[in-house]
Amino acid sequence: MNTNTLKPRRGRPPKVSRENPDTRAALIRSGLEQLTEHGFAASGIEPILKKVGVPKGSFYHYFASKEVFGQVVLQHYADYFLAKLKTHLLDESNDPLARIRHFVADAKAGMTRYQFKRGCLVGNLGQEIGMLPESFRPQLIAIFASWQNCLAKCLEDAVAQGQIAAGADCQLLAESFWVGWEGAVSRAKLVEHGAPLDNFSDLFMAALLK
Repeated sequence: MNTNTLKPRRGRPPKVSRENPDTRAALIRSGLEQLTEHGFAASGIEPILKKVGVPKGSFYHYFASKEVFGQVVLQHYADYFLAKLKTHLLDESNDPLARIRHFVADAKAGMTRYQFKRGCLVGNLGQEIGMLPESFRPQLIAIFASWQNCLAKCLEDAVAQGQIAAGADCQLLAESFWVGWEGAVSRAKLVEHGAPLDNFSDLFMAALLK
C-alpha cells in the first residue's frame, strides 16, 4: 500500500465548489451589511468579496450583475423584516396598540445593537432612487405596500377592539406611519441614539387615540 496517499496534500486548499449555497448566503449577508451602512451607489463589490473571501468570478457565478445582487439583497432584507413585522403586529396574544409598541422597542434595540450605523435598507434605497437602476422602483414600492398592509391589519384589529375610532382609515394611517418612521430611523442614525424613534412613535400613538 502506498502510504503517500494517506498524507495531507500541501499547498493550496482544495477549491470550494461554486455551487456551495453557504457562499451565496455569505455574499448576501456581506452585501446587506455594506448596503445598509453605505447605500447602493457608494458600495463596491470588492469590500463584499473581501469580507467573504471569494474571488470576483465566484460573485458573478451567483449574480449576473451588481444590479441583480442589489435586488436579491433588498428582497432578502424585505422578507426578513416583513416576518419580524408579522411576529409583532399580528400577535393576537397582545392588544393591537401594544403590538406596535413592541415592534418599535424591537427596532430600537436592533439599531442600538449596531451602534446606529445601520438604518433601514428599504428606506435608504428609497432616498437613493434617483441614482438607482429603474428596476428598483417597483420593487421598493411593493415592499412598502406589504409593510403597510401588515400594519393596516393591526390597526383594523384596534378598530374592532374599540382602541381607536371606528371611522379610522387604517390604510392611510399605516402609510403615514411608514413615511414618518423612515424619517425617524434616518434621524436616529444621524444622532446615534433612539430618541427620534420614541418621539415619533409616541406622537403617532397619541394621534390614534384622539
